[in-house]
Amino acid sequence: MVDSGSPADTVAAASEREALKRIFPRLPESAATLVGPGDDAAVLAAPDGRYVVTTDMMVHGPDFRLAWSSPEDLGWKAGATNLSDVAAMGAVPTALVVAIAAPQSFPVSSLEALADGLRAACAALAPGCGVVGGDLSVSDTLTIAVTAFGDLEGRAPVLRSGARPGDVVAVSGRLGAAAAGLGLLFAEAVDADGTPDPDAFARVLTAHPELIDAQLRPRPPVADGPLAADAGATAMLDLSDGLALDARRVAEASGVAIDIDPGALGDHPVTALTGGEDHGLLACFPSGTVLPGGFRPVGVVREGAGLLVGGHLFDERGGWDPYLEWDGAAG
Repeated sequence: MVDSGSPADTVAAASEREALKRIFPRLPESAATLVGPGDDAAVLAAPDGRYVVTTDMMVHGPDFRLAWSSPEDLGWKAGATNLSDVAAMGAVPTALVVAIAAPQSFPVSSLEALADGLRAACAALAPGCGVVGGDLSVSDTLTIAVTAFGDLEGRAPVLRSGARPGDVVAVSGRLGAAAAGLGLLFAEAVDADGTPDPDAFARVLTAHPELIDAQLRPRPPVADGPLAADAGATAMLDLSDGLALDARRVAEASGVAIDIDPGALGDHPVTALTGGEDHGLLACFPSGTVLPGGFRPVGVVREGAGLLVGGHLFDERGGWDPYLEWDGAAG
């Protein structure tokens, strides 16, 4: 949902320098910044002597539809999805580097709104984290690439490969809400030809605000990542692609079986198990651990291999894979 605005406001009419001058004041500052934007690179403090780094890309088409997402939504989601990956290592997010390639007709005011979304996500999910640099370019396809950095603060990183038989499997954050919201968008926020329709979107948003918000503006429990590490989590990852797919990744990396209790998945266990983009956290803890933050038990780690649900092998892939799921459409 990009406002076309004035032709004089587009990235084609503005120079990169002028666009950056409008964006930078809107971006959040990082508490770890020693040298901020303005030079060839930023300089960040790393008190731990180590840092966590991750990167993620959002592309118009497979990752979002402009008919449904506002520029501020995109900024929020680009920030949130990277903040959750840092948290999944047990680290505290400190800084983001953001690169955007936009069509020439894209309004600079929409870049400003995207920056506002980044600022809001950092403030709400990881106070003290900010944007320390990036790049702007031109492309027919709107693309947002974010690299995130995090401070382990003396903790050992929590990997996917540490789960042990007997561990409790726990999650923090909602399961299945983002997938339910996406299902509504593709079923009801389209015209008769299946093309995303802004008017239909407005009706769906009014009828199902929580589910649509879960898809467009996820709220990962970022603070629970370091809490899980402090509580002795043996394995952890961000639930970006769905509980089934991501739990199987932990099982494979750790050489164990993970058994999910379907009774712990709420009223819609299939959606909770196979829906992606919730960006909660899955972690394994030694038996008897008092679960920290918003974590709740959903299963156990067993000897063996693969993913079990209620003790039975679950061999459906589940989850989201853009190489397999995207139909080539945008909108």
